[in-house]
Amino acid sequence: MNESGDLKNRLEVTAKILLRCFILNFALILFWFSFFLIGNGRLGYELHSQFFDITMHEFALINYCGIAFVKLCNIIFFLVPYVAIQLVLRRNFRQH
Repeated sequence: MNESGDLKNRLEVTAKILLRCFILNFALILFWFSFFLIGNGRLGYELHSQFFDITMHEFALINYCGIAFVKLCNIIFFLVPYVAIQLVLRRNFRQH
């Protein structure tokens, strides 16, 4: 196999891995958000307020900021590189 074909295969495998990581992280975000909404934040708040002196508002703010941070990191570290690799593959390895 030539170097071009080997590079193409490595980029395809890397793109598949990045896409799977993005999907799994997005599932984690949905799980976190749904758990927070289903429990109305009360169960988690009651558990954490025993250890930390926080209000319900602060607890909700921490959760929403955490969800937003994880979502942003997921997009930056998995989706953007996936899209970049797909663009490189389409541009440089077009099948004629």
